[in-house]
Amino acid sequence: MKIMKSIVVKSLLALLLLANAASAAEPLPSWNDTVQKKAIVTFVEQVTREGSPNFVPPAERIATFDNDGTLWSEQPMYFQMAFMRDRVRALAPQHPEWKKKQPFKAMLEGDMKAVSVGGQHALVELIMATHAGYTTEEFAQIVKDWLVTARHPKTGRPYTEMVYQPMLELLAYLRTNGFKTYIVSGGSVEFMRPWTEKVYGFPPEQVVGSSFKTKFELRNGKPVLVQLPEFNFIDDNEGKPIGINQYIGRRPIAAFGNSDGDLQMLQWTTAGSGARLALLVHHTDAEREWAYDRTSSFGRLDKALDEAQAKGWTVVDMKDDWKIIYTFEKN
Repeated sequence: MKIMKSIVVKSLLALLLLANAASAAEPLPSWNDTVQKKAIVTFVEQVTREGSPNFVPPAERIATFDNDGTLWSEQPMYFQMAFMRDRVRALAPQHPEWKKKQPFKAMLEGDMKAVSVGGQHALVELIMATHAGYTTEEFAQIVKDWLVTARHPKTGRPYTEMVYQPMLELLAYLRTNGFKTYIVSGGSVEFMRPWTEKVYGFPPEQVVGSSFKTKFELRNGKPVLVQLPEFNFIDDNEGKPIGINQYIGRRPIAAFGNSDGDLQMLQWTTAGSGARLALLVHHTDAEREWAYDRTSSFGRLDKALDEAQAKGWTVVDMKDDWKIIYTFEKN
């Protein structure tokens, strides 16, 4: 009997070792075995293998990721815009004039086309009305509370479950291989930092985004930072490489995006010497997610797609390259 138990234990241990070995050999299990996956793995092996002509010391292994449309979905609207819509509705009782005043009237009625007619001016007005005047701690709690109750209109899932499982695996793969990863997003740091560490593993200091000016105040003897109704920095388009330089201080060797708003970040990344990886997530799966690119109101991929094709950047076809889209599909 003891001999039988010993055999069973040894067999189980052997199976566990084999499973661990298989897991180690398969760093991106939710990715199909396509050219795009091979490009990622080849790049990582090149820059991490000592003696390789493309070896990069760990301190210089910087990878930057856009957020909307790259790490989580961005349809039918940017999730921070959904947050603004819900904040306008929550604050409306304190502002009866909003029922007749644009763009608030359109936002309250859910008429996003009418909101878009107002252009950037309308968007800025909505942002300031829903983000400014709070201390940084107050606003962070508002965001956290919203994420607990808010649901995506298509899936009914919390917004923090609308993240891409293949990209979570990519983040883990890079970090395991000595990369320091950053979000570089057009979304505001005030909106992202309360949850990015829990959802993606990005601590607040590794979140680069648009930001509001703040001022120091003493409220009831307590020092606080208050968000002002004025932008400090817009981290989009050409603002992304500027933000990388200001807040990270090193040029990335890998950058990941999905839209024209990420084009300059990918250009800046690939302009450096040595091995470089520029990757675009192309939304091609209308059944499991959405299919859009050149004419989309959110996440337009037009000029960046042309440049990717011209320069040989890696373009991930969501439909063909990913086995699953969302983390909840694993269950």
